[in-house]
Amino acid sequence: MANELELWQFIASRLKNGESVMLLAVAESNGSSPGRAGYKMAVAADGELTGSIGGGVMEVKLVEQSRELLSVASASADAYTKLIEQEHRKNADHPSGMICSGRQTVILRRLTHENAKTVEGIITALENRDAVAFTITQSDLTIGPVKGGTPNTTFEQISETDFVYTENLGPKNELYIIGGGHCALALSEIASRLDFRISIFDDRPELNTLEKNQFADEITIIDGYEQIGDHIPSGDNIYVVVMTLGYTSDEVVIRSLFERDFKYFGVLGSQAKMKTLLTALEKEGFDKDRLSRIRTPIGLHINSRSPEEIAVSIAAEIISVKNS
Repeated sequence: MANELELWQFIASRLKNGESVMLLAVAESNGSSPGRAGYKMAVAADGELTGSIGGGVMEVKLVEQSRELLSVASASADAYTKLIEQEHRKNADHPSGMICSGRQTVILRRLTHENAKTVEGIITALENRDAVAFTITQSDLTIGPVKGGTPNTTFEQISETDFVYTENLGPKNELYIIGGGHCALALSEIASRLDFRISIFDDRPELNTLEKNQFADEITIIDGYEQIGDHIPSGDNIYVVVMTLGYTSDEVVIRSLFERDFKYFGVLGSQAKMKTLLTALEKEGFDKDRLSRIRTPIGLHINSRSPEEIAVSIAAEIISVKNS
């Protein structure tokens, strides 16, 4: 999210100075391409740039091409938009200079002061963490609301030069952290740099780590965890991390959320204690298969000890699940 915002702010600052900027966006990719649909970068005429479309020699070539296009004073369509196919293998029709056996299509779209209002609209949405979709065509850059049920990126090539590329911006995934202590603070900081809207729940209004947490989008003080299920929906974009004050309150949360379906459901706790808890719930009649979906001990096993290290291990596990 932060990198996305920085890219559009870079573009806006250059447009405000009367300069043109080349926006490069990966529209689609296949195989072992270094870039993925949605990767973007911006290049100014003086060579300053931000973002990435995958790196390597293919990116260097496109940066050079972008600078050449920006130096063209002509207002022809070709000077403003290009659709480039790259194949990352030797003897390809459109070789990129790489040999990783992938393929990607990159849009080069020249932005001018005429696009400034649209760019500012994107920035406002990102700053407010609102969902917004932007569309690039051969002749325009526009923004609009995100349509429900649509993938994050869509690309349709109508002809050799005509196309429609749409990308949804803003938080695409929701991270619910139950418990607002030191580990929650550290995890919030890491997740704020990723593609998550962060909500924290705790039953301790005086908790100093809640006051320090400037990374969460929403902090809710609740009167006990028995009704936590009222605040968290099911969904393939929902990630839940339980790290309350103790074993007893963890159990309350698990009971409340047990029938919900999440992309990720993890509980912080020692292996021995969590095994005891889950075994007791199974004996009580809780479904064994659903219990097995709960990830605990939470996080990748990297011998983490400090709140920051624990947060890294949890974030890494969440990313692994998200990208699987």
